[in-house]
Amino acid sequence: MSKRVGILTGGGDCPGLNAAIRGAATRLLNEGYEVIGLGQGWKGLLEKDVRPLDRASMEEILGRGGTILESSRTNPYKVSGGAERAKAGFSELGLDALVAIGGEDTLGVAGKLHSEGLPVVGVPKTMDNDVGGTEYCFGFDTSVTVAVDALERLRDTARSHRRILVLEVMGRHAGWVALFTGMAGEADWVLIPEVEPDFDEMCASLMRKRARGKHYALVVTSEGITIHEEVGKGETDAFGHERLSLKGVGERVAKAIEKKTGVQTRSTAIGYIQRGGSPTVFDRMLATRMGYLAGELVVKGDYGKMAAMVKGDVVPVDLALAAQVRTVPREWYELAKAFFEEK
Repeated sequence: MSKRVGILTGGGDCPGLNAAIRGAATRLLNEGYEVIGLGQGWKGLLEKDVRPLDRASMEEILGRGGTILESSRTNPYKVSGGAERAKAGFSELGLDALVAIGGEDTLGVAGKLHSEGLPVVGVPKTMDNDVGGTEYCFGFDTSVTVAVDALERLRDTARSHRRILVLEVMGRHAGWVALFTGMAGEADWVLIPEVEPDFDEMCASLMRKRARGKHYALVVTSEGITIHEEVGKGETDAFGHERLSLKGVGERVAKAIEKKTGVQTRSTAIGYIQRGGSPTVFDRMLATRMGYLAGELVVKGDYGKMAAMVKGDVVPVDLALAAQVRTVPREWYELAKAFFEEK
């Protein structure tokens, strides 16, 4: 009898997920394995929600955004008896292995289940680019491309009205999206979670530019920056993460800038727009390569690993590395400031 392998996608969606599904399933189907999809992430394993993953079901999905398997932020370890139900579901579905595609939370669950005996491999994805063990995650390039386009559009309005405009982008723990958007889009300042915001320094730089004749400015902020007047905690998900979209970081940054500079300042948050749409060529290729390697790891029986980009190549690394959040190094931020500062 052929071996049966399940594939799931968990956490927030991002462009490239379908390419990763296709990559893993293709490698396994070529080897004669039976492949099934599990719907809505870990929820699919708990509820035995099975989706077909044959060649016909994967026709023309490479360039589609989202995930044909659907997703959720279900955490089996936060559900009563969830871990045992997940293991039971694995057994009842007759699975020989599982491919988990997701970010640090999804892969964290995969790592725990592997340590408890399940044969699991992982594929890292996130538009935030913050999964440990890999230099790049698919979804990031597409999200930054979308954010840069938004920033370029804001430039037209900022210039027309001599305003300062703030663009809020995603990024809970890491500021990769904000940093790349700001540098590639020629913003005037960037705020990231890794560096304490200095509004005085930022506003002084913006006003020096205004004094020399640039009567508008663009600021990019990650949604995860710390603003000290914050009080209490908002709504959280199954992994304990606060819904940052409810904090209105961009609006609060804009108010702070206007108060300090006297210049009319407005904000825009592009939010989920960064998640959807067709993946870029880079993300299609990276997701395909990562998914294919995950399938190869199953074929070899090399479990407890995930596909990762290391020094430009896609290689297997320890799945436990996914839990180490990859933040922006100080030298990257200093490079950005060399272009943002006005002295």
